[in-house]
Amino acid sequence: METECKTLEFKLEKTTTYLKTVSAFANYFDGEIRFGVSDDGHIKPIANQTAFILDIENQINDCIKPQPNYYFVANTNGTVSLFVKKGLNTPYLYKNKAYKRNDTSTIEVDDIEIKRLILEGQNLNFDEVKYIGGEKLTFNVLSYELSKSIYLSKFDDDTLRNLELLTPNGYNNAAALLADKNNFSGLEIAILSDNNTFKERLDLSHVSLIEQFNVAMKVFERNYVLEKVDGERRSIIELIPKVAFREMIANAIIHRTYDIKANTKVLMYEDRIEITSPGGLVFGISEEQFLRGAFSLLRNQIVANVFKRLRIIEAFATGVPRTLEVYADSERKPSFEFCDQSIKVVLPTKEASLLKSTEHKQFLDLLNPNIKYSRQEIENLSGFNKDKTIRILNELVEIGLVEKEGNGKATLYHKK
Repeated sequence: METECKTLEFKLEKTTTYLKTVSAFANYFDGEIRFGVSDDGHIKPIANQTAFILDIENQINDCIKPQPNYYFVANTNGTVSLFVKKGLNTPYLYKNKAYKRNDTSTIEVDDIEIKRLILEGQNLNFDEVKYIGGEKLTFNVLSYELSKSIYLSKFDDDTLRNLELLTPNGYNNAAALLADKNNFSGLEIAILSDNNTFKERLDLSHVSLIEQFNVAMKVFERNYVLEKVDGERRSIIELIPKVAFREMIANAIIHRTYDIKANTKVLMYEDRIEITSPGGLVFGISEEQFLRGAFSLLRNQIVANVFKRLRIIEAFATGVPRTLEVYADSERKPSFEFCDQSIKVVLPTKEASLLKSTEHKQFLDLLNPNIKYSRQEIENLSGFNKDKTIRILNELVEIGLVEKEGNGKATLYHKK
C-alpha cells in the first residue's frame, strides 16, 4: 500500500490547506495530491469527480500566483489525483507566501529561500546578482593569479568585463567573492589532535575565494605531504592524495551557497579530513549523479569559470570521480553525507599508498592499535631479525602509521 512521502500527499476531503502543497510542488519538484484518501491510506470515493475537479481547478487558478502547470486524473477507485509540475516562474505563492515540502509535511519557506526562488524564476544564479556591499573592491590576488596562469600582463576593467565580473550595473557577487576583501563568509580550518583539541585554527572569512583555496592547499601540504629521505634519495609521501583534497576543497569553495552567514568547515585530523560546505546538492542533481559526475549544474557559474581559467579546476563535474579513482587501491574510501542544507566529505588517510611493499603491510597488520609493544615483542611477532624490525618500524613511524614513545629500552610502539 502506498504511503505519503515528499512527492505524494493524501487528502481525505477538500480543504484549502492542499493549496500550500500545490505551491510547494510548483516551487521545487513534481508531485501528486490524491484526494479521497486518508492519511493512513483508506479510500473514501468522491461522489462527483467531474464537479470536484472543476472546483479544485477554480481554486488553484484563483489562489496560486503565478498559475502553475498541473493536470487531473479521475481514478477508477473514486479518488482524484492532482499532478503538479515543477515550474519555471518561481516563486509560486499562496496568499503571498511560498511553501516547500519537508518530508511528508508542507512548510512555509524562510526569507533566504524566497530570495533563491526569485533568482531561479529570473534564471539567475546568486553570483550574477549586483553586489550591494559598500566597500571598494580590489583584485590584487586575482590579478596575480591570472598573470601566472594565463600570463596576463594588463589587468583592468576590460579584464573584469571579460570575466563577467563587471556589468553595466556594476560589480556582481562573483566579483566580490573574488575580490581581496568582501562581506561574505569563507573557510574555517582547524587542525585537531585525536582527543579533539585544537592545534591550529584559521578563519578565512571576508577574503578572496582564491586566497581561501591557496591557504587551504598550503595547510594541507604542511600536514599531509611528507618528504622521505633515504640516503641521497628523496621521495614525497602523501598521507591523503593531494589531488583528492584539491578537488574537494575547490568544489566546496565554488559550489557552496553564499547567501547565508556560515563558513565552510575544514577539520583536519591525523587519520582524515572532513569538509562540510553550506548548501545541499544543486537542484536537479541526484546523489548518484553527483558521485558519478554525470553532468554539471553549477550554483555559481561565473566563479566556476574563473577557477577554470586559473586552472584550479580542469573540467566541471569531474572532481568526485577523480577523487574516487585515486582511492581505488585503498581499503579506506572517501565518504559523502548529503543533507538539505550541507554536504560533508570525509577523506581518510590512504594507508595502502604509504606502504613500500606487501612486507610492510603484513608487518603493520600484526599490530593491534590498542596495544603498545616493545621492539623485542614486535620482532618476535614478525619473525624478522633485529635490524630489519628496526628499519621497518622507523619507516612506519616516519610516515605516521606507527607512533613511538619513550627512549632506549623503555621505547614502545603502537599502531595509529
